[in-house]
Amino acid sequence: MSFVNTLRQWDEAVAYVEKGDISSALRTFLAIEEKISKINYNIGCLHLHNDDFDAAEKAFDSSIGKDEHLAVAFFQRGITFYKKEKFEESLLDFQQTFKELRGNQLIDYKPLGLRYKLYACEVLHNIGLLYAKLGKWEKAQENLLTALNLRTEAKFSHIDQALESILKQKLFSLVEIKPGLLFKPNKNYVAELEKKDYLGKAKVLSSIVPADNFSGFAPLQPQVEDVPSTPKAPEVLRALEGEPHTVLYEFIPETKEELAVLPGNIVFVLQRGTDNWASVIFNERVCCVSMSVPVFSSGCIVKVHFMFTIVICIKPGQPYTAMLQMISTKLKLPASALTETRKKMVALYSYEASTPEDLAFSKGDVITVLSKVNEEWFEGECNGKTGIFPSSFVIDP
Repeated sequence: MSFVNTLRQWDEAVAYVEKGDISSALRTFLAIEEKISKINYNIGCLHLHNDDFDAAEKAFDSSIGKDEHLAVAFFQRGITFYKKEKFEESLLDFQQTFKELRGNQLIDYKPLGLRYKLYACEVLHNIGLLYAKLGKWEKAQENLLTALNLRTEAKFSHIDQALESILKQKLFSLVEIKPGLLFKPNKNYVAELEKKDYLGKAKVLSSIVPADNFSGFAPLQPQVEDVPSTPKAPEVLRALEGEPHTVLYEFIPETKEELAVLPGNIVFVLQRGTDNWASVIFNERVCCVSMSVPVFSSGCIVKVHFMFTIVICIKPGQPYTAMLQMISTKLKLPASALTETRKKMVALYSYEASTPEDLAFSKGDVITVLSKVNEEWFEGECNGKTGIFPSSFVIDP
């Protein structure tokens, strides 16, 4: 089946759904021979709407099989497992959904044709519910606390209510996708399905030559007078300015007037200055390049960024204390003032890593804070591992 036929059936099935004719929509979707991941997802949603959970599970399996990173398909299959009371399988699918978010707070599927935003906080809400179903109330509380930190809008008040229910060891409602929200085909492609008459209707024209006694066209007329028998040689529009030179060393610019060049580049020197700088043309730009040959030594240069930037030169092999002493002398500060101090905090709750970038720890662990990512996340080190974690999970010792 061609892509055009698939697109036409896809559009027809979506139109049936908008009219409320679910059975016709499902029949049209199932008739498509080459089903892509989005179409299998739509089929699963319609089966889920009809409470046919086995067929929905099979359709979502096919959708994930053709796009293993479609987070919303894992989310819908997790809902399907929940309704089938397969709580462990449902938990795994919601955890995979959160993993496919890859640290983002949401995925907006509108550019792909689905008017739905999958929020990380709502995925964690469902994960907390599944842990509660399995009797793991502490795990449920941890996920809901993380969901509170990740929520971006005030409309997620149901997360606060869910946390209150967990503290009372009571269950709460599952977050579901509204029925009828399906992947739609690209509207630009659908518009191209309509037949267009590119040639138009034929018209009878009269000859432009008065002597002709018939209706038709005049013979082909010459467009250029006095066409030369041989082509002209190409003309030189302008002479190259400056003298060509080959760049020997890489130069990194520090101002807008300077030019970045690499060894082997050809530049045209326009003017040489007395300060070892030259004005050159390179890539149709006129900029400045240094003519001085860099001096290579056995030492290394260290740039220190303080209230201003300083540069010191130190030989390889020198101990760290010697370099620290040189920096303190340059800045006129004691060496102790330059030593980096790191803040230590204590874990208020246990935190389970859901992505490779996360830092897992247990309640009571001492965490060394390396940096502040934002108001809600820190980067830290604990038990020999480094990663990020929610700032609300730690307190000062």
